Amino acid sequence: MTLSNGASLMEIDNDRNQEGEEDPFLAFIEYARSVLSPEEDDDPNGNEAGNTGPGWSWIVSRVLRTCISYSSGVTAAILLSDLSLAWSEQNRAGAPRKRAEIINQLKRKHRRSKLPNTVTIDSIYEKNFLSLSSVLEAVIVDAFLLPGTNIYMLTLGDYWSSNTIDLYLHRRYYDLVEPPNGILKKGREVFVTGCYLRTAREGPGRPRLLPTEYLVILLDEDLDDDAILIGAQFCSDSFSSISLDAVKNGVSYSFYARIESIGSLEILENCGSIQRKQITLVDNDGVKLKFLLWSEQVILANLFSVGSMLALDRPYIASTAETAIETSADFCLEYGSATQLYLVPFVQYEEQVCLSLTQNRYQGSKLHVAVDPTQGPRVSQVALPCDSQGSIDYSNYPLQSFVVDLRDKMTGISLYGVVTDVFRETNTEEVIFSLKIEDVTGAVWAKLHFSKSWSLGRVSVGHMVYISGLTCSKTKQNGFEVSWFEKDAGANFVNLSCLPALLNSSCLHKLSNLSDLSSSRSSMHICQVWLDQVDHCHVTTRFSHASCGHFVKEMPSGVVECSFCQCQCNCDAEVVRVFYLKITLADENTKIFAWCTGQTATELLQISADEFYELPEDEQVMYHSSLEKDRFTVALVNCKRQEYGSCDSLTPEANPVSWEITRALKCE
Repeated sequence: MTLSNGASLMEIDNDRNQEGEEDPFLAFIEYARSVLSPEEDDDPNGNEAGNTGPGWSWIVSRVLRTCISYSSGVTAAILLSDLSLAWSEQNRAGAPRKRAEIINQLKRKHRRSKLPNTVTIDSIYEKNFLSLSSVLEAVIVDAFLLPGTNIYMLTLGDYWSSNTIDLYLHRRYYDLVEPPNGILKKGREVFVTGCYLRTAREGPGRPRLLPTEYLVILLDEDLDDDAILIGAQFCSDSFSSISLDAVKNGVSYSFYARIESIGSLEILENCGSIQRKQITLVDNDGVKLKFLLWSEQVILANLFSVGSMLALDRPYIASTAETAIETSADFCLEYGSATQLYLVPFVQYEEQVCLSLTQNRYQGSKLHVAVDPTQGPRVSQVALPCDSQGSIDYSNYPLQSFVVDLRDKMTGISLYGVVTDVFRETNTEEVIFSLKIEDVTGAVWAKLHFSKSWSLGRVSVGHMVYISGLTCSKTKQNGFEVSWFEKDAGANFVNLSCLPALLNSSCLHKLSNLSDLSSSRSSMHICQVWLDQVDHCHVTTRFSHASCGHFVKEMPSGVVECSFCQCQCNCDAEVVRVFYLKITLADENTKIFAWCTGQTATELLQISADEFYELPEDEQVMYHSSLEKDRFTVALVNCKRQEYGSCDSLTPEANPVSWEITRALKCE
């Protein structure tokens, strides 16, 4: 992977400074980061002070999520309010007022990362709500019988809250709270999910959590009692020792194995649309086995993390013929009525990562190069999580990542840039698209892996995109391969060029004149224009593939095929009629010729393609004249910049036209 034009970083930096151009979207992200991460005293060793602020990609993803939710536009106040609230909810790490001392003691050695669905006890009280999929990472503050009953209660606290909350213990765990097996006692950590909240309005006193079967008990291998329990109860059985005949005779097993992977949610249509999750376990002998969760059990997977050690006491052992899974093993494990789960969570180690000169150079606000270049950057390194294979997770990296900074064993990377090429790979049965993305430092090819088909809407040359969840690894030829998997946690893809909210959000763009387009290096522009010379506009209707927005063609055999997706469109729902429009746009100084399709063309013509197609031919011709001088705010991208080498190969008529209108909004 190299810079696409062979330029040095200094040359690129000089070009950028001479033009004085700044991406207003990136400028707002930097402003928001400075608000959420106020200036602190620098660490004398050159580390970022505490690294307590949100990562660059977290801010971008949150801003774009808000823009998608508010398609009519957002303001800086709305975005900053949403960011501040979301960040405070996610990081309730302030000193609690009355947190139990046992939690304070445990917190000193607490090093693992939060699970994705974790909520705090304080947030439950504030919202008076708890979803079934939410996770509580809790510490038992007390375990007691309700007076006059045989009902056990656990009082739970967490590391981020000042409040505690009571949980009615499910009866399947009663033997673990009563002596002599009382492992569920004060100071024990547990993960809990699948909880219903009994609010104060529904009864006397404070909110409580109703019983849930989905509780995992945490063990610490460094504690003698826990190490003895693991060795005595879980290490005598291995996956190889399982006998189906013994299982039929009532023999139970206990296993200790590492979680290698957690599969995505499956919907088994041939079994009444039942839900299933497959978790791959590896025991100490290296033998792999599937652990299956069914129906409402699938939320248990929210408590697991890859790399953690799972201790399964009395799992249900089923033959693979019963479960209809493809595996070389004759049996698999399931969460049965007698099963109890213990977990030794994977501890995410951290590695000090140097902030590159590139990233310091292109950032504003908090992290920047000192006035005197000889003094070097104010911030030199930051601690990032590292897994057991040495891969470093950049999802919480404080700065924007650039193409030139990609290295081996990077995960959770986010890139922001312009698409310079995209096509489907045909030498594989998998659904893989190669997309070339370019930023101010260079360009790189990324392989996008989809579970079934392309699902990102219309993406084409010149479009400005944000993609997160990328991984970078070294190939056998000592090059770099960048990959993205649709179903991975943290995988996100947003086409900013087609984002409706962008046109109405003045905090995220600045208006350009059409006369500035030819001299600007920017790929996307927001302009206010009117339709001009409509008598000379070119309007046709065509059929387009609904999922990708590209035109389809009918083959000699009669089959309808999408050239972009390289697939057949087998039903009417997959194909929609759209406009293909070439029209003149004008402002006070200049006119340009541009093209568009899909919803953008519908917005400009103010009629749907189906309605236009039904008009008599003479009315279609006359229809154009009613549009003259109508004013619009439009997003324009350069689909034929010289360095791209080609235009949208799927719309050959657009080849002479340099500008695509990717979004349009009629001015009131």
